[in-house]
Amino acid sequence: MDVRTTRFGVIEIAEDRVITFDKGLLGFPDRKRFCLLEPGEDACFFWLQSIDDPDLAFVITDPTLFIEDYQVPIRPEQLESLGIAKIEDSQVFVIVNKVDQNLTGNLQGPLIINTLSRVGEQFVLADKRWTTRQTLITVAAQKHAASA
Repeated sequence: MDVRTTRFGVIEIAEDRVITFDKGLLGFPDRKRFCLLEPGEDACFFWLQSIDDPDLAFVITDPTLFIEDYQVPIRPEQLESLGIAKIEDSQVFVIVNKVDQNLTGNLQGPLIINTLSRVGEQFVLADKRWTTRQTLITVAAQKHAASA
């Protein structure tokens, strides 16, 4: 299927690569179908592109690449609602933003995806040790050359 994007033009993806968020994402309840775009094999940041809205895409990452002890407490009924039989059949991502010189992740609103059925849900965690703008890494400031 062809997916129209404002960032990458038209991209072809297989129908079985569609990730469905039945409840949408926070702030976007009507956007339910997405695809994961990988910029390269060794990438740690990905694009979660809306299939139905070319303008809507999020940069996401696996938070454990940056915060080793990050865990999402998933209750049995939540696993069941996503059709996850084993926790190994799921993947956790967080939405990434750039704030000043930091890349931050929304660790209070992780995305849990069933990797077998490609059904996902955005959870809202009550754990206050994580924030919606948790620093993942600091980006070096660019040096500007002086003009003569």
